[in-house]
Amino acid sequence: MNHYDIVFIGHVTVDQIEAPEGSACGIPGGAPLFGAFAASSAKKRIAVVTRMAEKDKYILEPLKAVGIDVYLQPVHSTTHMHVVHPSGNVDKRVMYQTEDAGFFESADIFPIEPRLIHLGGLTDREFTLGFIRDLKQRGFRLSVDMQSFVRQVDPESGVIHFRDVLSKREIAGLADIVKLDIVEAEILTGTRNLEEAGALAEEWGAIETILTCSDGVFARYKGETLFEKFSNKNSQGRTGRGDTVMGAYLVRRIDHDVQESLRFAAALTSIKMETLGPFRGSLEDVLAKMSNKPAVKR
Repeated sequence: MNHYDIVFIGHVTVDQIEAPEGSACGIPGGAPLFGAFAASSAKKRIAVVTRMAEKDKYILEPLKAVGIDVYLQPVHSTTHMHVVHPSGNVDKRVMYQTEDAGFFESADIFPIEPRLIHLGGLTDREFTLGFIRDLKQRGFRLSVDMQSFVRQVDPESGVIHFRDVLSKREIAGLADIVKLDIVEAEILTGTRNLEEAGALAEEWGAIETILTCSDGVFARYKGETLFEKFSNKNSQGRTGRGDTVMGAYLVRRIDHDVQESLRFAAALTSIKMETLGPFRGSLEDVLAKMSNKPAVKR
């Protein structure tokens, strides 16, 4: 039985990105990649569980090179995503899923004992409600990114539609930590006010809620909401922002309070957003970036 501080579960993807600040093709992406790299900066025990085609497993080598253990379930196809940013507004994008690695199953979870499992799916084609229930019944603490359910793939066109989730209250109740961005918050709660959205998630049963927007990161915990602003000079590396926030936040949260973890996540993500790809800096880089000013209590 292998012991880990955090295990990231989700598809590692091949992305085609179109944006005014720069386009790229064949870029590796996905929550396990962005989240695990961010978390690895803190020198904790991190693992990734993913599904992809054997021919693409070279994409996972950089994870292994920094000490992240990778558990691969080989499948026919690797998930491919096409992301279009039509304007300079980094929160507006059109997304397509052109290939799909399929749903995770209980058998995909190798003999591991994590403190926390983070479910970071890109679309609703990765996790079923039954899979989440099974993880909870097995005693795992869970962090759930709601984009895994809000982003719903049209089976014919591959276009990803952002829609409400009927099981959102049960999912929030099963999770120890819930992640939303401003678009998902509006769809699920009916408000773009992140403080109000966080309060609603708490009513649904979420113990801790992280909410991201273009300006920064909110956290709701035990009735209190904190905010920390991003400080990036450009948004060339916008793709993977939320996954990076969560990787950084979760790993810092192991040994620190919400306020400190939020500051750490905002600083690390600000560095990452200035370049394409996952965060590849050091813990020292993040600590140097962090402001002496504490997160703002809302």
